[in-house]
Amino acid sequence: MMILKDILYKVGLDIVIGSTDVQVNDIHFDSRAIKEGDLFVAIKGTAVDGHDYIEKAVSQGARAVVLEVMPDYQDENVTYVKVENAHKALALMAANFYENPSRQLKLVGVTGTNGKTTTTSLLYQLFKKSGFKTGLISTVEILIDEKVVATKHTTPDPMTINKHLAAMVAIGVDYCFMEVSSHGIAQERVTGLEFAGGVFTNLTHDHLDYHSTFAEYRDVKKRFFDELPKGAFALTNLDDKNGAVMLQNTKAKKLGYALKTFTDYRAQIIENQFGGLLLKVNEHEVWSKMVGEFNAYNVLAIYACAIELGLEEIEVLEVISQLEGVSGRFQYFTTVEDRITAIVDYAHTPDALKNVLETINSIRTRNENVITVIGCGGDRDTSKRPKMAHIAAALSDQVIFTSDNPRTEDPQLILNDMEAGVEPQDYKKTITILDRSQAIKAAAKMADKNDIILIAGKGHETYQEINGVRSDFDDRKIIADILNKLNK
Repeated sequence: MMILKDILYKVGLDIVIGSTDVQVNDIHFDSRAIKEGDLFVAIKGTAVDGHDYIEKAVSQGARAVVLEVMPDYQDENVTYVKVENAHKALALMAANFYENPSRQLKLVGVTGTNGKTTTTSLLYQLFKKSGFKTGLISTVEILIDEKVVATKHTTPDPMTINKHLAAMVAIGVDYCFMEVSSHGIAQERVTGLEFAGGVFTNLTHDHLDYHSTFAEYRDVKKRFFDELPKGAFALTNLDDKNGAVMLQNTKAKKLGYALKTFTDYRAQIIENQFGGLLLKVNEHEVWSKMVGEFNAYNVLAIYACAIELGLEEIEVLEVISQLEGVSGRFQYFTTVEDRITAIVDYAHTPDALKNVLETINSIRTRNENVITVIGCGGDRDTSKRPKMAHIAAALSDQVIFTSDNPRTEDPQLILNDMEAGVEPQDYKKTITILDRSQAIKAAAKMADKNDIILIAGKGHETYQEINGVRSDFDDRKIIADILNKLNK
């Protein structure tokens, strides 16, 4: 609990009706969670407006309400605080309420279209293996040193972020690595956090259902770097055409990493095979269990980040050679009988899918077929659907279009959008099977000795969402079970 005026520190206030000397027990932006003595923040969301639930929150005992539009009736026992941006106010209040935990450890944010989860997860592994208490806030999971917390969002809401950071501080965590999504930046979820560093991976086609243009999407990412403090570092992929843009207005120490451009941190791929990568990193050779050029960038990013955080070069390289892959990111196994390689990858953007298929094609012998199973999510950017299908058909020998997470959309209409992107010369390679488990089964039946099956789009996810209902569904378990039953 905390006094309201202390919670409101640094929040821009337009109008205050009532006392700010009242004690607040907790902060919520969901009226259903309000209890006696809490503070309710009325957030205007994409589907629901919290202002419609102010009266309910007050009836449940809210002692204070932070809002953007003052209600016609104000309860004389409640303090009303009008602000310009409730999202930003919530973030600042959350940081204050949990006593600004981001200042009490070293927090590094990783942003970009692809590679955020892999980069943050590898950094977590690297620092844990180097003997530090470490935290992770990612799409896959939240880790408070070794304690696992489930998560549903790439960047959680500000109360959740600060609550977990405070829990990390309480047990002496030294470093925390966090995915920072464009939604998280745009919705002020990371406002009020103090970052020791920021990493930019790349920028490609994604989230144009939320950000109306690519330029808007880019500028939201850039805002994260614009707001880094002077004592932080800003590390960017200079092989990406938007990499240098991220550094234009930052006050942080400017650094680059690249495979093809001369900059602070450089790497060269010496070997690339299913067993891993042999890299030359700033004149040192290192073996990594990661596969593909896109993972060479991830390895280089974590190396650079670790050095900037004060670790020793040789020790970092030694630990990198021990790091395991990330769940659902180019996760593969090869069957004993027919040597069929099954790969499960989260690739759900055109660029990510292209990277994975180009990696497979650079390693394969061409004496085998690549069979790709791919779908696109519903209620998301529709413009990437034909592009995904085009890439899959162009870079595979056989393609099965199937359902991903259709959410509230008709899955057949999603598949129709995808099929429109297939070139005439590639059409004969494609079939459509609506049921995802049947599509995976068909791919397994098609596969002959030494063939490669790629199941893309869902990666680490263990569910499928149809009409708002989530059912158990794990691509990795399904393909392993089917190949086992087929004795392949």
